[in-house]
Amino acid sequence: MGVPKRRAKPKPSPASSNPVGYQAPEGSWASSAATRKAMQANRSRDTRPELAVRSAVHARGLRYRVAVRPIRGVRRSADLVFTRARVAVFIDGCFWHGCPEHFRLPATNPDYWGPKIRANTARDAETDALLALEGWTVLRIWEHTLAVEAATRIEGAVRERLAGLRRPPEVP
Repeated sequence: MGVPKRRAKPKPSPASSNPVGYQAPEGSWASSAATRKAMQANRSRDTRPELAVRSAVHARGLRYRVAVRPIRGVRRSADLVFTRARVAVFIDGCFWHGCPEHFRLPATNPDYWGPKIRANTARDAETDALLALEGWTVLRIWEHTLAVEAATRIEGAVRERLAGLRRPPEVP
């Protein structure tokens, strides 16, 4: 004899699935329930462009760490990190990082998005500067860049840095 099955109680419909009468949480940036749901579904890692670049780089025999903070104490994670070569790769989304070729400010809620994207761009520049001060090479690749082109750039930077580590110091 089996355990009797319980009937699951019907779950109340979340506000995000009911755009009619949508009430945004206080301080929310979402202009609608659909927008809020879509924005919450955005991934911070393992995006299609990132996976394509990682695959192409791996196929070239390079090994790397994923979603790692290159500098301890700094809350910034690079998409690919080559620790020995000290190369940090960021694959930037055209919308989130303000691609000069593809970014268009949304017509809905521009007072939120304009400063948001400018802050992202400023944070990217600050991250690049912090990493450079610590001796890292930083590569920023737009999501629209072909994976093969990105892999070629990454491989060149990594192999160049590794070759520099192997050279004996020059004696004057």
